[in-house]
Amino acid sequence: MPKRSTTLALTLVPRPPGAPATHWLYGAIRAEILEGRLRPGARLPASRDLALQYGLSRGTIVSAFAQLSSEGYVEGAIGSGTRVSEVLPDDLLHTGPSEPVQKARPRRVLSSYGRRVGLFPAYRARPIRAFRADQPALDLFPTTLWAQLAARRLRRATTNLLLGTSPMGYPPLREAVADYVRTARGVQCTADQIAIVSGVQEALDLVTRLFVDPLDRVCMEDPGYPGAALAFEARGARVVGLSVDDEGMTVPRGDARLVYVTPGHQFPLGISMSLRRRLALLEWASGSGAMILEDDYDSEYRYSGRPVPALQGLDRRGIVLFAGSFSKVLFPSLRLGYLVVPSDLVDVVTATLSITSRHAPLIDQAILADFLVEGHFARHVRRMREVYAERLAVLMESARAHLAGLLAISGLEAGLQTAAWVADGIDAQVAARAAAERDVEVTPLAWYTRGRRPRVTRQGLHLGFAAVDVPEIRRGVRDLARALESLS
Repeated sequence: MPKRSTTLALTLVPRPPGAPATHWLYGAIRAEILEGRLRPGARLPASRDLALQYGLSRGTIVSAFAQLSSEGYVEGAIGSGTRVSEVLPDDLLHTGPSEPVQKARPRRVLSSYGRRVGLFPAYRARPIRAFRADQPALDLFPTTLWAQLAARRLRRATTNLLLGTSPMGYPPLREAVADYVRTARGVQCTADQIAIVSGVQEALDLVTRLFVDPLDRVCMEDPGYPGAALAFEARGARVVGLSVDDEGMTVPRGDARLVYVTPGHQFPLGISMSLRRRLALLEWASGSGAMILEDDYDSEYRYSGRPVPALQGLDRRGIVLFAGSFSKVLFPSLRLGYLVVPSDLVDVVTATLSITSRHAPLIDQAILADFLVEGHFARHVRRMREVYAERLAVLMESARAHLAGLLAISGLEAGLQTAAWVADGIDAQVAARAAAERDVEVTPLAWYTRGRRPRVTRQGLHLGFAAVDVPEIRRGVRDLARALESLS
């Protein structure tokens, strides 16, 4: 069958100002081919003719043709010039008819996990406003110092640093974390018991994989951290919410496989679990065979009273796993945290990590290790503790002046956010919507409850202050007062 040939000069779209000649010519000819104006088998003009027509060098033509040829759009033979390929690479990607057809829904069978898993909202980049919760003051993070540490690490990067590390994480970072949690939180551990993970959410997933089977009973605080409940429910566990009183989470009744708890600063109510309640929880877990996952998510920031040691530090039976994260202390996109595991579980945790995440990003681990070892972390925490204490004081002062009789803020000893109780007769969800209309961000405490009968009987709101500067706190209090006044 004779080759088809074009006898017309090739007319291409105009070249945009500043566009590299080779890239433009390649893209223009490729578009002519894909849109059907140059048919398979059509012969392209000679490079000399194209050069004259468009004022290009022959080298530019040859380079564009070479790229088209390497991708399979054109082909050439000695004595026959360059032609459009009979079979285009894009055609190989299509196995069905070329005419548009109604796509049938593919038949897929999800696992039981896939059918249960729910979406947990991610951070969204938006301007800070009162009263953004669960976020540190990112504008005060020492980014220049972090960049210097990163640059130094990359300049000195070894093949081992580029290659990877053990599933448990970068050894110097594990040593630094072990030193930190022993000193600051009273955790009893060695570096061998530290697993570096991407954050508390990965620690939750890891612990759930190891200890929870479908239909197992898992206990957690109610109200409590939604990300934990979603992880347990996706696994198929029966999640049991336990009420929170002035001493923290109440002790479970009956048996359970796992208990998730935030004893240092209960999320979201901000209560510190009493020593009596901690000992009772440990005693119950020892008798029932349950494991305890302690989430120490923001204990670095304590503003009054003596620091409360970790629940893990009271454990003498190896039943507490201790999780923490650097995301709340430094910045959320630093996906690094840690899980302290009992010594007899190190091997199984290592094996699990080896087939899931392998290990957290190693260069980030090395930078964080330097940040800890050289004292920058401790200095940053001290500085931010002062900033957050000032912001908390302004919040409390402004609330006394403008929110009396409308909103009562709980006494707070630690953390980045607090709970507040609205006056009788005000619905917290309606209040949150009214506040949003005035550009004030608050979350009803009922959002953190599970089941049809919330264990929080009082109507309350969740307010953050750490990420919000003083002028915005004062503005937020005034506008929140106006929103609540409109409902009272």
